[in-house]
Amino acid sequence: MDAHVAAGSGIDEKVIETAPRQMTADHFQEIEKFEADLWKIADNLRANSNLASNEYFMPIMGLIFLRHATNRFYEAKAAIEADKKAGKMPDRPLVDADFTRRRALNLPESARFDVILKTPKDGNLGAALNAAMEAIETAFPPLAGQLPKDYARFEGGVLEDMMRMFD
Repeated sequence: MDAHVAAGSGIDEKVIETAPRQMTADHFQEIEKFEADLWKIADNLRANSNLASNEYFMPIMGLIFLRHATNRFYEAKAAIEADKKAGKMPDRPLVDADFTRRRALNLPESARFDVILKTPKDGNLGAALNAAMEAIETAFPPLAGQLPKDYARFEGGVLEDMMRMFD
């Protein structure tokens, strides 16, 4: 429902702001683009890695997880800063619980998708991704042993192309 419709309907605009967005044709186009991008990644892996098609899942899902965790981290950090500015939260160093309350992980800088993507293209992108996954597992014990850590076997160009699809 649009805000101008809500204004005369007696519905609280705050409720509308927090209501889930309706699926639109644009959302379906985004899904179709995402699907096409996943197929491009699969084609790239098929041509440039020694993986069988049933082995694409974990490396791709690891990157999707890292992208999502990074997005949630930045959203939570912005909300925390807004709460501090509004006086809803004391101005103190951030702790993991500040992020957990906002359904996010307090990611170490070296484990953030955007930071890893800026890694010099000297063949260390796979090592940076492995280190990021290990750092996340260390910081969040429930994830221990769950994240992929075999990115070093990929050529840097293949990894960078995969990451750029999710950037």
